[in-house]
Amino acid sequence: MALFIFLGIWLSCSVFLFLWNQHHVRRKLPPGPTPLPIFGNVLQVGIKNISKSMCMLAKEYGPVFTVYLGMKPTVVLHGYEALKEALIDRGEEFSDKMHSSMLSKVSQGLGIVFSNGEIWKQTRRFSLMVLRSMGMGKKTIENRIQEEVVYLLEALRKTNGSPCDPSFLLACVPCNVISSVIFQHRFDYSDEKFQKFIENFHTKIEILASPWAQEKHNEKSEFTMDNLIVTIGDLFGAGTETTSSTIKYGLLLLLKYPEVTAKIQEEITRVIGRHRRPCMQDRNHMPYTDAVLHEIQRYIDFVPIPLPRKTTQDVEFRGYHIPKGTSVMACLTSALHDDKEFPNPEKFDPGHFLDEKGNFKKSDYFMAFSAGKRACIGEGLARMEMFLILTSILQHFTLKPLVNPEDIDTTPVQPGLLSVPPPFELCFIPV
Repeated sequence: MALFIFLGIWLSCSVFLFLWNQHHVRRKLPPGPTPLPIFGNVLQVGIKNISKSMCMLAKEYGPVFTVYLGMKPTVVLHGYEALKEALIDRGEEFSDKMHSSMLSKVSQGLGIVFSNGEIWKQTRRFSLMVLRSMGMGKKTIENRIQEEVVYLLEALRKTNGSPCDPSFLLACVPCNVISSVIFQHRFDYSDEKFQKFIENFHTKIEILASPWAQEKHNEKSEFTMDNLIVTIGDLFGAGTETTSSTIKYGLLLLLKYPEVTAKIQEEITRVIGRHRRPCMQDRNHMPYTDAVLHEIQRYIDFVPIPLPRKTTQDVEFRGYHIPKGTSVMACLTSALHDDKEFPNPEKFDPGHFLDEKGNFKKSDYFMAFSAGKRACIGEGLARMEMFLILTSILQHFTLKPLVNPEDIDTTPVQPGLLSVPPPFELCFIPV
């Protein structure tokens, strides 16, 4: 009995202290729904569609508000203006990453994705230097992609127009491109180890330590073997899955909207022809194809809400005080689906990126690769891969759905942290 009395008193005191502390903290933080003890606002936030829940809360509390996912506050940024001000204009203050997920615990704060402070700065700087020295953003990397696309086209021809799931083959291209950049080696698609590697990016990576041997006696250096392995894992994971999933989702949308596919193929025939390989210079003369690629990324919203950042210092933001280390959630969906910038944002429409003359129209609201200091370092590579892969496929094949286009469902399987396309098959018919 005494134990139950003690537990009751302890629980009551804990709840009282929680409520008092939250009241004190919340007076300075942006407004938001009242949290429950222990659970916070978990019951008010739809975990299956977080971005939709945040959109509803933004209508009530404005573009900057606070939610409690448990006992700790998370400041939410909603809308282009708030995102730009925090992530771009004041990027240094919002540049750290939270270490709350299972993935970040596995990485132990190393690599590019989950590291902070000096580890992140040195690793990002070194990774960019190495990738650029090996051809990223140059003609050499374009050639690597073009060569890998040839293997993809051969593999697609071997399907003989039969129904197939394109997931594995689409992942092979960006994975082999990254491999050729880092290891100077590509893998055959039938290689069992390569197949397992694509299925599980946590496969152990064996690599020589020679590029880091300038650093082994530098006590301040963050270039450790553990950090190198995690960094390479980050490059493979982010560089493979996001690109291949985006292209896969793009193929599903092109099956759904055959009139869009026909316009791309007409542009390919007019600008590239049937026999010459597509190159990045062609994109400047293919505004409709460029618009479709942007619209695919905008529409699918692959990463609606990236893993939370946290403030690197105490921040005064729009009249509110955000303490150092506070979790910050950036709702990229709010920019990609802004109805003032993109009329009818829930509709797939390449016209969102075309002006009245049919020229490609850029938009600052296009934050598919995030924004600011934590933006994806492989954005340039991903853009090249998506353009060259998609145009090459449509240059050589007609996409045939297994059901009527109007019956194709493009709703993501899990509209939570990632917008994953539903499983589907299609036929690649040689032209």
